[in-house]
Amino acid sequence: VQFVESGGGLVQPGGSLRLSCAASGSIFSIYTMAWYRQAPGKQRELVALLTSGGMTNYADSVKGRFTISRENAKNTLYLQMNSLKPEDTAVYYCNGPTPVPGSWGQGTQVTVSS
Repeated sequence: VQFVESGGGLVQPGGSLRLSCAASGSIFSIYTMAWYRQAPGKQRELVALLTSGGMTNYADSVKGRFTISRENAKNTLYLQMNSLKPEDTAVYYCNGPTPVPGSWGQGTQVTVSS
């Protein structure tokens, strides 16, 4: 499976962005999918996770501000990000719940700054 992330950009604090992740493969709908991010000088971290059954899990730092969703017919995963903060600045990636080396896409840069 390959992932192509998009939708990042420069936004002011308090603003919103919607990220998209296009996944190849016809079995996307049966997978748990997740968004991750990596800030400069930090390790990649899990941001949000969505099971095939619709259960979600969010990092404490984004709860109440971010919403993960999917559109199985389009093999696409989304991340709606509201009330963005400077500390949300990072490269955002999508992947499965246990990513393997070489499976990461190029990511999409999100920069929150005034």
